Amino acid sequence: MSDVMEPMIHQDGLPGHESQLEPKPDWQPRYPGSGRLKGKVALITGADSGIGRAVAALFAREGADIAIAYLCEHDDAAKTKEIVEQEGRRAITIAGDLGDKQFCKTVVRQTVDELGGLDILVNNAGEQHPDKDLRDIDEDQLKRTFQSNIFSMFFITQAALDHLKEGSAIINCTSETTYKGSPQLLDYSSTKGAILGFTRSLAKNLVEKGIRVNGVAPGPIWTPLNPSGGQPSEKIPEFGKDTPMGRPGQPNEVAPCFLFLACEDSSYMAGQVLHPDGGNTTSS
Repeated sequence: MSDVMEPMIHQDGLPGHESQLEPKPDWQPRYPGSGRLKGKVALITGADSGIGRAVAALFAREGADIAIAYLCEHDDAAKTKEIVEQEGRRAITIAGDLGDKQFCKTVVRQTVDELGGLDILVNNAGEQHPDKDLRDIDEDQLKRTFQSNIFSMFFITQAALDHLKEGSAIINCTSETTYKGSPQLLDYSSTKGAILGFTRSLAKNLVEKGIRVNGVAPGPIWTPLNPSGGQPSEKIPEFGKDTPMGRPGQPNEVAPCFLFLACEDSSYMAGQVLHPDGGNTTSS
């Protein structure tokens, strides 16, 4: 096997089509907008479905134009674009592999060229593969998971830094598995731990420039990722029921965390992580 990681096009059933998922996740914002992101441009990776779609919908309601970066679920991306435009905001869709550094440069350039700038970067895209035994994780999967989940964040953030300025915000999506572990998501949990370290370190690196970096660590959220191969099929009926709240969360229960960290409401926060997880995380 070559040590050079080639860009991936699509692996297994991931990240999955929200258009084919039943029941459909709840992405709809729960309240009227108040202009907290008026005039802003947000680039959201993985915004075609799940948490990313809910964040795009809420950001648009609060006044932001949205760049939707995604892998290849064109029907879902078109739906998110329609949702944003129904809120009266502009949206563009950009398909490709965020694990490819050149594509990340293209995403940022297209966002700036077509939407006029970049104020908010939401690093949300990712993938996971369940394995009961560490020895079942082959080299291809290990490299792919790190490429998708953490290398992509480095690549797109590097490209974005030429355009972000004082008052800009970066929000990275990590996971509860960073804090509590996951016996069947060994490579995924490792990448999410790396994202936490990246978030806290980048926050200190950029704070003097007036760019705030924070994170969100969701628990079990009902998105296409899990039923499309991110969890064993036999576990899906019980998904999220082991949380203190006794159910999985919905994307629109996570999106307000991203909004809070993107707007001036969180102006004195950097390097912090919010935990919409149904009470699952006992310490941070």
